[in-house]
Amino acid sequence: MEISIFEAIGPIMVGPSSSHTAGAARLGRMAAKLTGQPFHHVDFGLHGSFAKTYQGHGTDLALVAGVLGMRQDDERLRDSFKLAKEQGLTYHFYETEISGAHENTVCMSFLLEDGTTREIIGSSIGGGQIKICSIDGFPLEMSLNMTTLLVINRDTKGIMYQIARILAANDINIATIKLTRQEKGAMACCVIETDSDITGSVLRELQEIPAVQTVKLIN
Repeated sequence: MEISIFEAIGPIMVGPSSSHTAGAARLGRMAAKLTGQPFHHVDFGLHGSFAKTYQGHGTDLALVAGVLGMRQDDERLRDSFKLAKEQGLTYHFYETEISGAHENTVCMSFLLEDGTTREIIGSSIGGGQIKICSIDGFPLEMSLNMTTLLVINRDTKGIMYQIARILAANDINIATIKLTRQEKGAMACCVIETDSDITGSVLRELQEIPAVQTVKLIN
């Protein structure tokens, strides 16, 4: 079995746990980025080990810190509840069961300022590493260790060609592509990992594709 040094010693972080604290903070931060809009309330549904030990391991503090934009090594993590109050962010924790999910999984429901919600489910899989499992019901598998594009679009012919053509024209190499859809002709979701960062001008080109509804980027 191959084990990396990162998995053995874990990330630079505010403790006590790489899975329950550092991973939770990263989950919250990446989920907040994926919402793409301002929000003022978050419900955290905790599954498995997260649900049983979240207060003792600081998972609750870490998740709130993450959605406020803090990294896992930010010394302010321990004061995240106070900082959330100062910034007008409210939150709620509850225990839940998510079928087939990793033991360290959280369902985050963001109440956006336009009145809509965005649901993101993610898991902390060890050593500070995470996996985004679904967004608004779309099953995904996003590690966010590389530059990642999330494209929500209508399921139409040629959409992948149009996306790939724009990336190639901007000298961006695609590392991986993962596709899923609700049903034929309905909404689809495309996750693309690339070997280089993507600029705002490329995002605007992608957004102009008629079938594309939204484009989210994490560099």
